[in-house]
Amino acid sequence: GAHERERERDDESKRETRRDTMGSNTMGMPYGLQAMLKEGHKHFSGVEEAVMKSVEACKAISKCTRTSLGPTGLNKIIVNHLNKVYITSDAGTILTELEVQHPAAKLLVHAVKAQQQEVGDGANMVMSISGEMLSKAEALLRDGLHPTEVAEGYSKAAKKALELLKDLCIEDTKDLDFSDVGSVAERLKGALKSKQNGYEEYLAPIVAQACIDICPDNRHNFNVDNVRVAKLVGGFVDQSQIIQGIVIRRNVEGTVRSVEDAPVAIFSQGVDTASTETKGTVLINSAQELKDYHKSEEQELEAIIKGIADLGTKVIVSGQSIGEMAMHFIEKYEMMAIKIPSKFELRRICRATGAQAIPKFIVPGKEQLGMAQKVEAMEIGGNKVTVIKQDRRVGKVATIILRGATDHLMDDMERALDDAVNTFKALCKDTRALPAGGATEMALSRKLLEHGRKQTGLEQYAIAKYAEALEVVPVSLAENGGLPTTETLAQLRAQHAAGNTVGVNAVTQEVAALGITDLYYTKYWALKFACDAAVTVLRVDQIIMAKQAGGPKKPQQGHWDDN
Repeated sequence: GAHERERERDDESKRETRRDTMGSNTMGMPYGLQAMLKEGHKHFSGVEEAVMKSVEACKAISKCTRTSLGPTGLNKIIVNHLNKVYITSDAGTILTELEVQHPAAKLLVHAVKAQQQEVGDGANMVMSISGEMLSKAEALLRDGLHPTEVAEGYSKAAKKALELLKDLCIEDTKDLDFSDVGSVAERLKGALKSKQNGYEEYLAPIVAQACIDICPDNRHNFNVDNVRVAKLVGGFVDQSQIIQGIVIRRNVEGTVRSVEDAPVAIFSQGVDTASTETKGTVLINSAQELKDYHKSEEQELEAIIKGIADLGTKVIVSGQSIGEMAMHFIEKYEMMAIKIPSKFELRRICRATGAQAIPKFIVPGKEQLGMAQKVEAMEIGGNKVTVIKQDRRVGKVATIILRGATDHLMDDMERALDDAVNTFKALCKDTRALPAGGATEMALSRKLLEHGRKQTGLEQYAIAKYAEALEVVPVSLAENGGLPTTETLAQLRAQHAAGNTVGVNAVTQEVAALGITDLYYTKYWALKFACDAAVTVLRVDQIIMAKQAGGPKKPQQGHWDDN
């Protein structure tokens, strides 16, 4: 039925258009595509319109994130549609929060998101390189090369670049001692420095320690989610610390403030008198019966809580409210009560203690309880928190307590830590490292230029442009660090031609070999995604946008009192 209706509707609309076009050619009715599509659509076609427009849009968006590249990158203030303020230089966050409308620019944003999911770091590199590749392609297209040829050349160049990347790995980085905090911290510094320059000395060892503490025996199973960050305003960054276990940003409910070696019962529903599932009516004839009814309810509740206490439970965690009466009995049996409104936090606590969440308030089975080494309520800089400490055997969860002056600062710190933890995860998959500071890109660029000269055919121009596009990384680093770009680039090229793999040290404003490394894994995926995105944009020759859905906007009504 549906198909037939569709077809009828199609025929109907065809008849309409035909009647329109035939009947009103004289009336100046548009021919061709205009007549075929619904009114209100936009349509760009051909190299000039579609490709150049896309390239423009992509250039604009990559320019936006390029200034945030590297340790001296500038921050952006973004106020999203909910009026939440972000102050960050993290390209992943910037692009997620900007609501990009242009379809071609969206492709680049998707590439960045793919990088965030795959590696969790290097988002800015994807954006910068793909944007630069497109802006270099523009020159080639103006010279009359066909977009397909440019795209082909780029694909070949990228393939070659990924092969060359392997040879650039620093010799002795293949093996890394994962139990040594110092050497792991060295590897994480690059990721931290590019987001939070100056704090990496404090933060790298902390993150390294946290990751190593919870890293399972099989490194490939490392779960990023198990390194938590608790942000507590006040103090200074170097007062940050790691706690084995979970930090909950709430106080405990009762008077018991600290327990050790405690069995934990976790209820995902509230801890309160059971209201019946079905609607029931109780007929009460006298005051005495009412008293007895209350009494029996109390006894029921006490029986459950006594049962829980008899299992040896010392901590009760509730997902919803804890009733007054229940609280009274929990106090009576000297148990600790914690309320956790967040479902996800509750699951994490289950993971950390090895407990099962019980959906109904009943006496649990022995096997449903978890264990916590120590649960205590503490005060950290005026914030009351509850800390569930755990030895490493049971729950592999570590929490980094971040201290800092303002919320915005710490939000940004948290993003940096997030990148560092992701870098650790990537390290677990592949420990190889590359020289940082644009050194890798310069070396690649040089090798690709040589490779391009040997090629015949039109692709060689594209390969040369790809090589030039890679220089965007050192150039941006220099720009953001306030170095003169042309001189810096000249120095870099000279050094690389002499065989020294040096990069731009934007902090000390010099061209030198940096002690910092980038991960091979990050660069590999960044180059891959950047090329894919750029090539996809180049292969587009028509953009047809339908009219936006939704009727006319209704007039904004002022307050009725105002007029």
